[in-house]
Amino acid sequence: MYRTRPLSPDTWEDFAGLVEANNGVWGGCWCMGFHREGLDKDRTAADNKAAKKAHVRRGTVHQILVYAGNECVGWCQFGSCAELPNIKNPAAYARELVESPDWRIGCIFTGKGHRGSGVARVAVSAALDAIRAAGGGVVEAYPEQVEGRPPQRGAYFHTGPETLFEEFGFTRDRQIAKWRWVMRLSV
Repeated sequence: MYRTRPLSPDTWEDFAGLVEANNGVWGGCWCMGFHREGLDKDRTAADNKAAKKAHVRRGTVHQILVYAGNECVGWCQFGSCAELPNIKNPAAYARELVESPDWRIGCIFTGKGHRGSGVARVAVSAALDAIRAAGGGVVEAYPEQVEGRPPQRGAYFHTGPETLFEEFGFTRDRQIAKWRWVMRLSV
């Protein structure tokens, strides 16, 4: 049903089309929050778009795009800690850090009209396959706990739900916010 391709200069227009159809994603992020540039309040959506495009041209981005037919409908971003140094709750993250991971899974996004149909699962699976093909190692994700949590009206978990990562064998390492966990998997 779905197929995947890496984000590259050849797939940039597909990625950009999905981002633009979804208001720049979270108001103009362009999936830059985990990158070194981050999401400074002075950066515009156009700045984020240009920065992301520059990463794609330089090959300093790892991202799996998911397609339904010829339409890009979602993605999973991943990379080394050097590529993706920014995470939410950095002080809590560092407090009990024993060993840095080899890889991080950053954001996961599914476009409107495709949510709840397995796009994120396909994206994470393909990202893990790409990590395995690149030599593997310890992979971290920073999902949000959904079990035991009140329903989140209109919420979208940009780092994915904890249950998704459990399906792939990730286990909790430590809690870094009320509903956010560091989860790890050796690939």
